Amino acid sequence: MSQTASIWLVIVAALVAANLPFVLDRAVLGVYALKAPKPIALRLAELLGYYLLVGALGLALERRVGQIAPQGWEFYAVTGALFLTLAFPGFVWRYLVKHRRG
Repeated sequence: MSQTASIWLVIVAALVAANLPFVLDRAVLGVYALKAPKPIALRLAELLGYYLLVGALGLALERRVGQIAPQGWEFYAVTGALFLTLAFPGFVWRYLVKHRRG
C-alpha cells in the first residue's frame, strides 16, 4: 500500500469511527446491545476509544512505512480536535435533528 493510500485510509477510518458513537444508538462499540439509548458520557467514552483505535491504525501504518516520528502533546491536541471536528455530523444528527418517534 502506498503512503498516499495509507493516509486516506486513516482519514476515512477516522471519519467513520468519529461518527459511530452517535449513529449506533443502543450498541456499545457496536458489539454489546443496550435496552435504553446511550447517555452522552458513554458516547464520549466511546469516542475516546475510537480515537485511540484510529491512532493505533495510523501508528501501525507508519511503522510499516519506516521509522516512527516522535510526537509531542501538540500532535495529540491537534488530532483530538480534528477527531472531534469529524464527529460533528454524527452529533448534529443525534442531538440537533428532530427524529420522528413512532
